[in-house]
Amino acid sequence: MRVGISPTRTVTTDYRPARVTIAVLVCIPDQLGYYAHRLDVLKLCLASIVQHTDGPYDLLVFDNGSCPEVVKYLIGLRDEGIIQYLILSTQNIGKIGAFQILFRAAPGEIVAYCDDDIFFYPGWLPAHLRILEEFPSVGMVSGWAIRHTFEYGNKSCFRLSETNSNIKLERRRQIPDELEVDFAISTGRDPKQHLVSTAEMQDILLTFNSVSAFATANHFQFLSPKTVITQILPDIWSGRLMGQMAELDEAVDVAGYLRLSTVHRYVRHIGNVLSREFQEEAKLLGLEPSPPQIPKMASLLLRFATRPLVRSILKRLYGKLFWILSTSSVTGPVRRK
Repeated sequence: MRVGISPTRTVTTDYRPARVTIAVLVCIPDQLGYYAHRLDVLKLCLASIVQHTDGPYDLLVFDNGSCPEVVKYLIGLRDEGIIQYLILSTQNIGKIGAFQILFRAAPGEIVAYCDDDIFFYPGWLPAHLRILEEFPSVGMVSGWAIRHTFEYGNKSCFRLSETNSNIKLERRRQIPDELEVDFAISTGRDPKQHLVSTAEMQDILLTFNSVSAFATANHFQFLSPKTVITQILPDIWSGRLMGQMAELDEAVDVAGYLRLSTVHRYVRHIGNVLSREFQEEAKLLGLEPSPPQIPKMASLLLRFATRPLVRSILKRLYGKLFWILSTSSVTGPVRRK
């Protein structure tokens, strides 16, 4: 039964999606431990997008089972019109699972993807688009080249340089060590060990029509034509919460598409805690992040943590708590019959 006629039946809209959809994947299941300051990181990520993006775009956010506080924050941005499209998942369906929904839902012909802990600098989007539009057969463009990623997923660039005399390929170390150190720190690696492990690696630079790009890309932040990335995504749902990202990189390369990065760094990985430098960046963007604090109990334990017996006990306790919390977050509380 229906009473009356829908008032929107004869109404039209002049809305058309922007050419570029900026797609952000969010996953902050709680605000404890590793995730204690992740909401501040997310706020800085989104603020940098809003403040430092030139040209029209639509912002699409997929929330992968975050806690109520994060969901409330995202809904507030949606209601303010900052987020144009917001997809809320009741549970964590895994990163590659979220990709399968996120990229297919993007309305634009170009998707600029990032994890929720990436900072964007002014001019990032034009720099990405210039590489995408200038080079042939581009599958991914990132705003930061990281040295160890030259080791895989770039066979297409060698084939193209061999068949196209207009493309110049050079091997030389060009990425400054301080950027490699910054990457190591933001991802929990030992900076000195990272520099040692990459000491013999060479950077690969492509130049075409006076435009240069590194022959690599990063799966934590990249721009891609929607027709390319949706073609590359796997059809099978693995159920894995993490992983399959290197396989995605390889799949882009195997399909014959280039994975490229801007020569200058236009994005930066924040990590799970705001450094003093990022706290200053946040203030410049009108945010007031809470400074990271070590709990009093943790401060006391740090005095004894170097002792072998204490360290052994703490590691065992951490292992048990990790599995208890991780299992309960996926399967829910265990109930006895």
